Amino acid sequence: MEQWEASKDTVLTRIGQAVMLLHGGDREEARNRFGALWAEIGERGDALHRCTLAHYMADTQDDPEDELAWDLRALAAVRAADGVPRAGQRDMPAVRAFLPSLHLGLAADYLALRRLDAARTHLDRAWETAGELDDRDHRYGAGVRAAIGRLERRLDGLGAGE
Repeated sequence: MEQWEASKDTVLTRIGQAVMLLHGGDREEARNRFGALWAEIGERGDALHRCTLAHYMADTQDDPEDELAWDLRALAAVRAADGVPRAGQRDMPAVRAFLPSLHLGLAADYLALRRLDAARTHLDRAWETAGELDDRDHRYGAGVRAAIGRLERRLDGLGAGE
């Protein structure tokens, strides 16, 4: 069991390193590292790994359709694992805590693709799942809620949902 825990930490550390590259402005290198990690963990890897990796991989994409595809992979990782405990799957509260941000990302993806009804649906789901945000990390939760509010104002300004 300890060996599994160490490998899990290693994967999350590597994801974190690529995220730092992404936030530092090196989208291409982050995309390359995320791609290599995805090749290692694949579609059947740990839910937290797949969700985290796909969620951030979406942010490295240049094409809105590609960004949408990665955000959908992240959401699929949550849905596939939620309520189905398996050996090697843990941290479901952490995975579910991604839901508001995932739905926010999907809403933004659909908005970029001018699919306003789908954007509204995911924005509503972002609000519905905001309760999954951990109150211990108040700044993160407040930031996600603020971003949901900003996107909602943009959608409302476009007449979506009318």
